[in-house]
Amino acid sequence: MDVFWSRGYHGTSLPDLLEAMKLSRGSLYTAFGDKHELFLLALDRYIEDALTRLDAELDSQKSALMGLRVCLAGYVDRTRGVDGKRGCLVVATTMELSAQDSEVNYRIAKFFRALEARLTASLTRAQEAGELAEDIEPASTARLLVCLIEGLRVLGKTSPSHVTTHAMIETLLDRLTA
Repeated sequence: MDVFWSRGYHGTSLPDLLEAMKLSRGSLYTAFGDKHELFLLALDRYIEDALTRLDAELDSQKSALMGLRVCLAGYVDRTRGVDGKRGCLVVATTMELSAQDSEVNYRIAKFFRALEARLTASLTRAQEAGELAEDIEPASTARLLVCLIEGLRVLGKTSPSHVTTHAMIETLLDRLTA
């Protein structure tokens, strides 16, 4: 996953993978099929890790609004420094492969739907708890948050100021709250 994440699908060669995994060519093909199958497994793992982290941040046992703050702050933190420069495997893969690879496109679209659904559920909980302004519609707001989150991952490649990105999140949350 790290090799694909750092170099992209097309920038990753079979020798790069063999070296990183400490496998022979035959072992790699036996275990994973081919480069594309290995990439799909790596992408699935990345997505699974991202959704697990999101579920922890949006923990339904705590305030929904606090969970949203933790989630958005986490994305701000992941756009900083070396991690920010590295970027997001989903965003990079979307730009590199999604238009021509239906299997990749399916996985990424499914991830975005899952992200949106989790944010919608959290916003709905916040609304039910009286934490959101009355005119906020959870599903529409969740779609906007997905765009914001993924946009932050793109902007992270340019080393934006942590203060600026954090202030942007706080401004948005202030507009959403009751």
